[in-house]
Amino acid sequence: MELITNVTEYEKLAKEKLPKMVYDYYASGAEDQWTLKENREAFSRILFRPRILIDVSHIDMATNILGFNISMPIMIAPSAMQKMAHPEGELATARAAASAGTIMTLSSWSTSSVEEVNSVGPGIRFFQLYVYKDRNIVRQLVKRAEMAGFKAIALTVDTPRLGRREADIKNRFTLPPHLVLKNFEDLDLGTMDKTNDSGLASYVAGQVDRTLSWKDVKWLQTITSLPILVKGVVTAEDTRLAIEYGAAGIIVSNHGARQLDYVPATISCLEEVVREAKGRLPVFLDGGVRRGTDVFKALALGASGVFIGRPVLFSLAVDGEAGVRKVLQMLRDELELTMALSGCTSLREITRAHVITDGDRIGRSRL
Repeated sequence: MELITNVTEYEKLAKEKLPKMVYDYYASGAEDQWTLKENREAFSRILFRPRILIDVSHIDMATNILGFNISMPIMIAPSAMQKMAHPEGELATARAAASAGTIMTLSSWSTSSVEEVNSVGPGIRFFQLYVYKDRNIVRQLVKRAEMAGFKAIALTVDTPRLGRREADIKNRFTLPPHLVLKNFEDLDLGTMDKTNDSGLASYVAGQVDRTLSWKDVKWLQTITSLPILVKGVVTAEDTRLAIEYGAAGIIVSNHGARQLDYVPATISCLEEVVREAKGRLPVFLDGGVRRGTDVFKALALGASGVFIGRPVLFSLAVDGEAGVRKVLQMLRDELELTMALSGCTSLREITRAHVITDGDRIGRSRL
């Protein structure tokens, strides 16, 4: 295999290796896929204002997330059904995250159970939650995650219905027959039926609770002591409500551009959310991160850290645990270089003054 020099190169290799149905499921977005492209392209419109003649011989990227010390502000987002990419799936990802000293978020729809992921050894892990119509299932699942040592719940709030993913409809996507959604295996909810469109869309329609509302954030606090991150916030209005209802943190996310098309890129929504949060809770970015420069830009706009999704899936498909380790290392190295060339020796030195956005340019042109 040729030398891989950046995260994006894994996608082409994964496309060659994976069955079309699986690659399309991981790679595609909703409808016209405008937001899918914009999640990446919006980063290119943010430019740097580097500072010079600063001693950058020592760079510290360590940070603290919800009381947990991690090696860098780059964490792993929840991605479903990872054993479609590699036989070790989420177990390989968990090991890679632990070896990198960072956080892995496990999807509710994982092909490895919370107990299996816990069995690979120590590591800081969050659990992503979809709320099922049967709340007893939710109680059981949250309790199992707690017992397995997970440290926070990432509640996904942007999926009352599944977005229209046309590649999945064309492919009649369903979970390969040798795999199950392991967290629901004993509840007879671990398989998907084949349909004439998307088996996953039919599964979601049958199982996920469309009545989910802000009061359910409070309800979750009655069944767990774990901090609850609200994943899927993109506006100031919902930021206010997240704070009002006791969220421990916000993940600015558009679900990898897989839900509502023509919403802005997450990096474009970030500053609005950060401004409204006013430091009362940490705000994280999820979506479109492919470079250490992207991480720096998110931090400069007020994020406490970023989550990466597709790069993990594609590197897992190409080279298993070693691939995920390499992706995390490449992003870490790129972030370190960006910090050095911007004149920042620690994360707290990265400020809004280090970047220029479209809004800044418009404001200056009006002066």
